Amino acid sequence: MDDGGHTGYNKTRKGLSQGMKALMAAMGFLTVLPAGRSDGFEPRKMIPCFPVAGLIVGLMLALFDVLIGYFWPPLIASLLDVVFLVFITGALHLDGLGDTADGLYGSRPKEKALAIMKDSRMGAMGVVAILVVLAMKWAGLTGLSAQRSLELALVPAYARGGVLFAIKYLPYGRAEGTGRPFFQEPLNFKAFIGFAPVLVISAFLGWTLLLLVCGFAAVLMSVLMFYRRRMGCVTGDMLGAIIELMEAALFLLLAAHWKA
Repeated sequence: MDDGGHTGYNKTRKGLSQGMKALMAAMGFLTVLPAGRSDGFEPRKMIPCFPVAGLIVGLMLALFDVLIGYFWPPLIASLLDVVFLVFITGALHLDGLGDTADGLYGSRPKEKALAIMKDSRMGAMGVVAILVVLAMKWAGLTGLSAQRSLELALVPAYARGGVLFAIKYLPYGRAEGTGRPFFQEPLNFKAFIGFAPVLVISAFLGWTLLLLVCGFAAVLMSVLMFYRRRMGCVTGDMLGAIIELMEAALFLLLAAHWKA
């Protein structure tokens, strides 16, 4: 027997097993699904899996959309799609969006803004921000047509992938918190490997891929520049806000493209 080949096989199997556990943990962290919750909290292993976890959420959304499309017209189906996204994420990112809007609204100093975001109570600006983003998602979803299922699958992947850039380019704004372990070490190129399958599937969009990537880059740069200028850091709530804003903006952008 070739011991070298056997050892290589075992290493490959072990690597695949660890990768699957990390993906399940990422799914458990980003959604209400129970996957990976019993395997401990290992944020550094989860990070590369965020885009793939988003892709799985998107595939579930696309399947849900196809199923309900047999029973309801596009306007109602799109509304139910928005409800599905809220349900599967446990409104975690929406809560972050609301807290971020409350904290960053106005010209409050950094420490005051951080204190407001940590407060479990939600203010008027947070409620307005959530309602506006949900309305934007619904409007965008109603405008998708030719490649609807593919776009539904990809947008959540890009939205969660955007979090990686915030982790890489902005410091964490609190001494402690759920997001702190994600910032312990600088991200290297390997952390972004999860974008590979997302980009491969995106190729099926044809020229729309260019629109999607440019829109992703524009929205991400705008949000990160605002965060840097306004706070000089990022928090878990602000990461959640990136996901919600990215989904709403990309759905709207793709809808506008097909209406043109």
